Amino acid sequence: MTIFAQGPDYLECQNDNERLRIIAWGTNSLRVVATPVGPLNLTNSALLEQTADSHPTVTIVDDQASITNGTITCRIDNRNWWDRRGRLHFYNAQGDLLLEEKDRGGALQKDARQFEPLRGSQYRLTAAFNGQPEAHFAGMGQYQQALADLNGTILELAQRNSQVTVPFYLASTGYGFLWANPAIGQAAFNANQITWTAEATSQLDYWITAGDTPAQIEEQYSAVVGRAPVMPDYGLGFWQSKLRYATQDQVLAVARKYHEKHIPVSVLVIDYYHWPRCGDYRFDPHFFPDPAAMAKELAGYGMKLMVSVWPQVDQRSENYAEMKANGLLVHTNYGLPAQMQFHGANEFYDATNPGARAYVWAKVKHNYRDQGIGLFWLDEAEPEFGTYDFSNYTYYAGSVLSTGNLYPRAYTRGFYEGEVAASGHGEVNLVRCAWVGSQRYGALVWSGDIQSTWQDFRNQIMAGLHMGIAGIPWWTTDIGGFHGGHPDDPAFRELLVRWFQFGAFSPVMRIHGARQPMTKVYKADGEETENAGAPNEVWSYGPAVEKILIKFIQIRAQLKPYLQDVMQVAHTTGAPVMRPLFYEFPKDPQAWPITDEYLLGPDALVAPVVQAGVQERMVYLPAGARWTDAHSGEVFTGGQTVTVQAPLARLPLFLRNGRPTVLQGAL
Repeated sequence: MTIFAQGPDYLECQNDNERLRIIAWGTNSLRVVATPVGPLNLTNSALLEQTADSHPTVTIVDDQASITNGTITCRIDNRNWWDRRGRLHFYNAQGDLLLEEKDRGGALQKDARQFEPLRGSQYRLTAAFNGQPEAHFAGMGQYQQALADLNGTILELAQRNSQVTVPFYLASTGYGFLWANPAIGQAAFNANQITWTAEATSQLDYWITAGDTPAQIEEQYSAVVGRAPVMPDYGLGFWQSKLRYATQDQVLAVARKYHEKHIPVSVLVIDYYHWPRCGDYRFDPHFFPDPAAMAKELAGYGMKLMVSVWPQVDQRSENYAEMKANGLLVHTNYGLPAQMQFHGANEFYDATNPGARAYVWAKVKHNYRDQGIGLFWLDEAEPEFGTYDFSNYTYYAGSVLSTGNLYPRAYTRGFYEGEVAASGHGEVNLVRCAWVGSQRYGALVWSGDIQSTWQDFRNQIMAGLHMGIAGIPWWTTDIGGFHGGHPDDPAFRELLVRWFQFGAFSPVMRIHGARQPMTKVYKADGEETENAGAPNEVWSYGPAVEKILIKFIQIRAQLKPYLQDVMQVAHTTGAPVMRPLFYEFPKDPQAWPITDEYLLGPDALVAPVVQAGVQERMVYLPAGARWTDAHSGEVFTGGQTVTVQAPLARLPLFLRNGRPTVLQGAL
């Protein structure tokens, strides 16, 4: 038997020992919280606190109850004896069913909310909903696959190098769903059943919103999890990076050559192992004798300097003993404490610990920021455990099984809040991973250590699009891929050009990679340290390629006013910067499954060439607009597929109703 009760903003159900509450939380949205026994915990690591009073309509009549908040309604009907467990059904204002919990299956007696007891007060949780085989799903973060529709997939809810879990999806049937739980787990979107699993948690917690368009759903979602700041001007230019500039002289030589060639660079990046040991959080003076002078010279060229920071702390680091003694490192539950073996035995600093965040920022501020270096590349942000044995580690916030997905957001938060305290504003933090709300802390997520292959290139288009839908609008990729690529290889030069064109029309344009062959590097005492890759500057690939790359850097500069407007919209409404075609054209069914085209902002339709040797390609133009070929000026009616020429120096690009005008004739 279910006992119903209501409060000022909620409907509550008591089913034996289970307590379930449905709360009006945001515009046209509801939050669902349940615990198998004991009181509810209304704090949540994914959702912002409610900022305005909600006044939902709650109705209770015998064995039926409902709560309506704006255009979304949750109903419970316990008149069926087999289903008297507070089963939830969600509807929009038109009465259309959006989502419903799985029924018990009659004599099968399978509860939609299953709590399997673990040691202590936690449970292995499974939440089951009826499948929706006709719907299209997008979002969920970044998974290395070229799939537009996530319906039919199984996704691990865990952070790994190149995998980013942000468990929000948008459904083509008019709703968005957030699994508001940072536990390690799984999401399975099967035809017969949608299942969410948390390996260790204390309660069920999710959020659902109804909307008529993807844009409305995204705006309502971003309002309850937070939005990105305004993108600074330097974020919209060209970023130069490689693995790795091993010395101050190398950094200055590259900066001077770009300056002499009049090629604008907004950010120049110094990658890892410029430090004596991981966890020292400073330059090795043998390789970088005067960081302040280096940063000052680059500033004179209009370039900001960004440095890599790792969360690893080598057990030989000058800071290790102090951090270990003060409980600032991730705890290993069994076995040796080393959590990653890379140029020594390393443990991770515990970014979920406020004290650890403050300690690391103090070191970084003194050794980098106070020397004029104010941008930070937060690598290894998953963190990259050597074996990803999630059960073996514990954070300040709790076991990694129950809180593991929080780490990358906490890592970024420490730097962003330090920047705000030091200067009154945050900066862009380049980071390799994220979770719900990372965007609030200036997180620019890049897609990790991917391979230099055509397949990996194709994967990045959908990776960026799904990240935008998941609420992370600042996203980038290693142009050319990270692992591999020889500057003298004609095949790689072709791949690099096509990737560079894509990069010019990404939220942030940044070249990086471990180009071959590698060069050994030795410290002052003769110890071997991390290798340096081959050159990766625009002139490293021959004069013909250099000409094309410079052309697209110039196009990027012309795009800046348009991008500033798009970034402002991302800040104020949560709209993605990279958008799937369906985002602007949800009524066009052909727009939903497209995997190799996208919109940059509302108006620029980008169709990268993603296969070797291709000189033309087909482009689908969504119905509901007229499309201008940015190269030829020819105008096409939407709702058709056209074939366009795409020689190596050309990126297929179409302008919606002739906008943005800045690109007409620019290519």
